Amino acid sequence: MELSDLRIFEAVARTGAMNRAAAELHTVQSNVTARVRLLEDGLGAALFERHSRGVRLTPAGERLLPFAKAAARLVADARRAVADDGVPQGDLVIGSLETTAALHLSPVLTGFAAAHPGVDLAIRTGTTAELIDDVLEGRVEGAFVCGPVDHPDIVFETAFHEDLVAVTAPGLADLRDLTAQGEVKIVVLRAGCSYRRKLEEILAARGVTGLRILEFGTIETILGCAAAGLGVTLLPRGIARGAADQGRVRLHPLPAREGRVTTLFIRRKDGYRAPAMAAFMNHLYPVRAAAE
Repeated sequence: MELSDLRIFEAVARTGAMNRAAAELHTVQSNVTARVRLLEDGLGAALFERHSRGVRLTPAGERLLPFAKAAARLVADARRAVADDGVPQGDLVIGSLETTAALHLSPVLTGFAAAHPGVDLAIRTGTTAELIDDVLEGRVEGAFVCGPVDHPDIVFETAFHEDLVAVTAPGLADLRDLTAQGEVKIVVLRAGCSYRRKLEEILAARGVTGLRILEFGTIETILGCAAAGLGVTLLPRGIARGAADQGRVRLHPLPAREGRVTTLFIRRKDGYRAPAMAAFMNHLYPVRAAAE
């Protein structure tokens, strides 16, 4: 069993089709098909079931997949280690909550880009659940997520502390008054958003249950919906303050036990820490200290 065969197997499993895997790997489909068959022959087990739209993993393939992913990460880290001359360079992909990117990352990115022009830095936004998966799968080097995080393959450190506020239309004086409005809607990002679960808990503690969920893709849209009275949302105070100052929304402060959250920076425990990542962390420290 060759590492290259495992890489091909992982690509087919991820894309669900031999032709899509071939395009991703910059080869021809016949080569991918042949290598998969050789791997199956060597292991003595069928790894894929073929169907009209592509392939799907067999139970044996499901069992092999974690090892193939680990091998792919190991090969990628080995290549990076060999090329490492101590100078920050190459690609660096960092994941972030949209709120963290908006509130905290501008000075980090500005300072980092000026100090390390050889690094191509990209920010990938998502929910906490999505970003944890991105880190585990190696799609990002590290990510800013809402804590706590408890996973054996992840290490983390505190990046920032946030004070959350409930956000409603200006005319709502108290969150408990939502019960008089009949059906209550919460306006949140897509599933996996950590603030969404917390908002449900906060409202339940005030007797507000039976919620309907409105999902949107951007913070500005969520603020606009709250301002229009379509529902209630939960955001860091720094994100919502501008809209409140303009009179568009009302901010409802929360006790520290409900509203104080920690943003963590997470990485894979076994991931290679390239010079670009070390340099990024060095730029994060002074910004983090200023935010405390």
